Amino acid sequence: MEIWINPACSKCRSALSLLDAEGADYTVRRYLEDVPSEDEIRAVLDRLGLEPWDITRTQEAAAKELGLKEWARDETARDRWITALAEHPKLIQRPIITAEDGTALVARTEEAVQEALSRNKS
Repeated sequence: MEIWINPACSKCRSALSLLDAEGADYTVRRYLEDVPSEDEIRAVLDRLGLEPWDITRTQEAAAKELGLKEWARDETARDRWITALAEHPKLIQRPIITAEDGTALVARTEEAVQEALSRNKS
């Protein structure tokens, strides 16, 4: 199991605390320093079952500068969104946990972290 975090994010810190409390075996990826490639973002999106605009933090300054709210949200624009996430990792919603069963979750709630943990026990 891997968790993509921004250490400055309270939801990331909460998720890490919960994983530690459960004795989970996980790897931390500080995705602002170890930026995921476009292919890694595609793979995580597949695991999440989401589109890139579903995991984009549209209130970030970079999102406003890029005008993301005006971008199309369809298959023709998908690669453009993925490129933006790779070039501006701060736009990626966090934390994201990749589970051992091949799925992933945006773990912003305690329930989502518990769900990720349950997927690792199966």
